[in-house]
Amino acid sequence: MPAAPKLTSLRQFDTCRLIPSRFADLEDSVLAPLADDDATLRDLFDLDNATNERLRGEADLLPGIGMDELVFGVPQFRIINAAYTYARPEGSRFNDGERGAWYCAFEAETALAEVCFHKAVEYQEIKRFDDSVTYQTMLADFNGSFHDIRGVRGLAKCLDPGSYVASQSLAAELLEAGSMGIIYPSVRRPEGTNLACFRPALVGNVRKGPAYRLTWAGSPVPTVDLI
Repeated sequence: MPAAPKLTSLRQFDTCRLIPSRFADLEDSVLAPLADDDATLRDLFDLDNATNERLRGEADLLPGIGMDELVFGVPQFRIINAAYTYARPEGSRFNDGERGAWYCAFEAETALAEVCFHKAVEYQEIKRFDDSVTYQTMLADFNGSFHDIRGVRGLAKCLDPGSYVASQSLAAELLEAGSMGIIYPSVRRPEGTNLACFRPALVGNVRKGPAYRLTWAGSPVPTVDLI
């Protein structure tokens, strides 16, 4: 791997992360309304906890991230923790399948472009572009030093549109060395900028922003409506 990229002091407000609206108000268990007494509720929580990665992480039961790194008692802490405890099995651009990251964009347009691309890939696999999904913007502020790969020619493979091999390798090395995260140009909207934050404690002042409805009607490109 090339030498570690430079550090950039970042002070960025109102970064945008889009999540499906159904996850915007996380509760400890979706089974809670089924309980009619405390004993039943405890049993339901035990059942739910067995497969709830966020709750397992908050109980220090995940291999990729310790409870001491997660956050508690701050606004939207469940949303923050979920980003790190629910990793896709194959990982994403700058994380593996055991530990997630907080991905966000500096611009709303970039966040939308990222979501639209990945959803279109899902629909292409089933050859059906017919769906309507609402997304909630989660705004967050950042103030810290992050590794910056913008304009670094030696790390061009980390921006490969079709592969995460090089980017995950770089992220693993930087994470092990104590990195806070990576600033990088969006692959899906080249004029945009993204941040992958490795540390939950750095995701500051999380709050809701605009919500959007994305509708696919036969085309890989959805219509986007502010709701």
